[in-house]
Amino acid sequence: MVNLEWYRTFKSVYKNRNFSLAAKELFISQPAVSQQISMLEAHVGYKLFNRKSKGVEPTEYAKLLNNLIIEALDRLENVENGFRSKAFDANRLITVGISKHLFNSMASLLISKFDYIDFSFHHNDALFELVNTKKIDFAIVTKKYDTFDTVQKKLGDIRQIIVGSKNIDATKLQLDIQNSDYNAIENWLNDQKWYSHDSGIPHIKLFWLHVFNKKRPSMVPNYIIPSEFEMLEVLSKNSGVAVTWDINARSFIQDEKLQLLWKTEQMPETTAYLLSAKNTGFNLVAEEIESELKKLLS
Repeated sequence: MVNLEWYRTFKSVYKNRNFSLAAKELFISQPAVSQQISMLEAHVGYKLFNRKSKGVEPTEYAKLLNNLIIEALDRLENVENGFRSKAFDANRLITVGISKHLFNSMASLLISKFDYIDFSFHHNDALFELVNTKKIDFAIVTKKYDTFDTVQKKLGDIRQIIVGSKNIDATKLQLDIQNSDYNAIENWLNDQKWYSHDSGIPHIKLFWLHVFNKKRPSMVPNYIIPSEFEMLEVLSKNSGVAVTWDINARSFIQDEKLQLLWKTEQMPETTAYLLSAKNTGFNLVAEEIESELKKLLS
């Protein structure tokens, strides 16, 4: 009776044209590779490889055998890996990196879906490096990376908006927005108390550039709270305005803790991605994370 491992070894030798490389790929010894190929040759009754000075060369019988088995072998391995991955993923700790500003609105929902998660907070480039070196399994990033060793799936788009505390009278602002009176809008915003999660206010600068075509905002932040979600929590209990991502403000607006002051197509938009390394055995987990976050951002 033929052993499936013989065919797997044949596939690796055929692909690599080398017994040593096949042994490394299969995590077995080179003598074991030679033995399995010899046993397969005895079973099929034909010589499959001719030894060369550097590696081996498949015979015509090997080429025929490869054509006959490769598709079925790939399907069988995919089924086997799927079952193994499903059982393995159910109980394994997964590591997820994300910006601390997006954690509450995005990553925290994964807690209800998985039993073991180790979260870490970093910026985009640091998150990419951690995934690329396989130090973490997944990252939620807002920057596109094109590399051979990583997989990046689009989750959806997030846009900047302006929100304010419920005790602000925004009647004049809404009228100025309807009239497209940008000078009046800017003056109204300058008169408010501003909340920010970054002392360098890059997000506010970006907003001012897109909406008012000015590189430097004339406002000065009154309060700097180094977490966007916590900043919104504090704002909801006090008085003022803030520029924030719509995904972070959604629950506050729905719960009537904050009011949406301004949302326009002119405001900056970015794409959120799920980043993972290739060939980690986490395909099912990646699909589930991607599905949940896509629903959130839809």
